[in-house]
Amino acid sequence: QVQLVESGGGLVQPGGSLRLSCVASGSDFNIYAVGWYRQAPGKQRELVASIWSGGATTYADSVKGRFTISRDNAKNTVYLQMNNLKPEDTAVYYCKCVVLTVRDRRDYWGQGTQVTVSS
Repeated sequence: QVQLVESGGGLVQPGGSLRLSCVASGSDFNIYAVGWYRQAPGKQRELVASIWSGGATTYADSVKGRFTISRDNAKNTVYLQMNNLKPEDTAVYYCKCVVLTVRDRRDYWGQGTQVTVSS
């Protein structure tokens, strides 16, 4: 069982920056990967960035060069640094972790944090 707590969202002007955090807690888990997703009203939820246990990262084309996903294993935390924010980045951002066991795969979601980019 894994619990994810997200924070760092808020209101920011275009061109500004925010850093989102996702803290994992629980017991008897090994996280294979963590992804940041976002969902704007009336739109599909989309994958923004991912980081795997080995450290590899991927990004959606729309955020490449602006967003950076990173982790601090000692703090059980994954971050999403968002720079040069645009109005189209406005969405609820969610983190998801993927936990693998010898018998199955389980996905855990955070509650989401609102990011609003507006003048």
